Amino acid sequence: MNYQQITELLGKENENLFSHTCKIPKESLQLPSPRFIDDVFLISNRNLQTLRSLKQLFNGGRLAGTGYLSIFPVDQGIEHSAGASFAKNPMYFDPENIVRLAVEGGCNAVASTFGVLGMVARKYAHRIPFIVKLNHNELLTYPNKFDQVMFGSVRDAWNMGAVAVGATIYFGSPESDRQITEVAKAFDEAHELGMATVLWCYLRNNAFVRDGKDFHVSADLTGQANHLGVTIQADIVKQKLPVLNGGYKALNMGSSHYGKLDEKMYTDLSTDHPIDLCRYQVLNGYSGRVGLINSGGASEGDKDLKDALRTAIINKRAGGQRYDFGKKGFSTAICEGVQLLNSIQDVYLEKLITVA
Repeated sequence: MNYQQITELLGKENENLFSHTCKIPKESLQLPSPRFIDDVFLISNRNLQTLRSLKQLFNGGRLAGTGYLSIFPVDQGIEHSAGASFAKNPMYFDPENIVRLAVEGGCNAVASTFGVLGMVARKYAHRIPFIVKLNHNELLTYPNKFDQVMFGSVRDAWNMGAVAVGATIYFGSPESDRQITEVAKAFDEAHELGMATVLWCYLRNNAFVRDGKDFHVSADLTGQANHLGVTIQADIVKQKLPVLNGGYKALNMGSSHYGKLDEKMYTDLSTDHPIDLCRYQVLNGYSGRVGLINSGGASEGDKDLKDALRTAIINKRAGGQRYDFGKKGFSTAICEGVQLLNSIQDVYLEKLITVA
């Protein structure tokens, strides 16, 4: 898709996405570029093998050499149950079709479970970088509980030729201390073995829903989750796109005392504009030194392309590295999934869509 096609599809209601200037200037950030690995990670403590793995991630697919990433993640068979995830397209019960879609869609990498990637590793590990997801919410215990548990080892991922490992932490949950400890240890081992690390920095606590507002997607709380994620040396963080702000304020109503806040977080560092909210997430990733991927929501059929393009534009203009559309990708046949992947990649390839 070209610039004109993208703007026409988004319509007049999204015109301000293309003209907005952020509260935090782009000059204060480390932005995606062809030299991103050399400019950012070459001076870090990552060893030579990890630098090579990061280069491999950034130098594949249609976005190769741009500093942007197109990662295709499918762990929904566990996180949301296989039947619910693949009922629309039973072909995706077969792991090879998941990896095929990533390859044919021009992705930099495919992220999935030990089982999915292990089943086809000898055929595909040399064709597209593997990111093995280490932990999952198994969602079968009755009643359902929300916890991330380890499904395998870093060494298993390394043995199947993975370039990187991924993990999720439910920040704010009662189990988060254990998850932080487990994932920090796993990421340290991954770096020793020369693999990159990707962290899903999600929030999970019923208290984060107040007065009909869901602060699981507030810029201030998700930004802090990102900051915790980069503290345990994630090389890339994945976060839900923020849609509001003021989570700390909402949770400090009445006699409660939660976290720490400064009013300048809301007045000097951000506004209510979606690109500013996302820019705050980028800022918390060491000012863009750790790339931000924003995750997509549930598939809604005809709206998927428009929603995906809108989110990709917000992420790119905020200074992020990627919009990950997840469930939207395998809700369609492979040929349609490829078209959707390529359309999102076109946002990051389009030079007229610049960082705000």
